[in-house]
Amino acid sequence: MIQRNHPKPSISQQCKLVSLSRLVFYYTPVGIDASTLSMMKEIDCVFTKYPFFGSRQIAAYLRREDVAMGHHRVRRLMATMGLEAI
Repeated sequence: MIQRNHPKPSISQQCKLVSLSRLVFYYTPVGIDASTLSMMKEIDCVFTKYPFFGSRQIAAYLRREDVAMGHHRVRRLMATMGLEAI
C-alpha cells in the first residue's frame, strides 16, 4: 500500500492519499515485558480463586501476599485480560 522507497510521492503524501497518519505508519508495537506478565499471572490466580473480587480487593489481597501493585494498575491489567468481577 505505502512504499517506502517510491521515488515520486513522499511517505507523507502517500499517507495523506490513503488517509493514514504518519504516526500509525511508523509505529512498531511494543510487547509485554516479563514483570507485567508475572503480575498478570498473579492477578489471574487471585481472580480464579475469588472471581467476585474487584481491582481494589485484588490489590489488597496481593499487598497481603507481598506483591506491591496499586489498584489502578490492577484495573488496567484486568481490562487488558478481559477480567470483570461478578
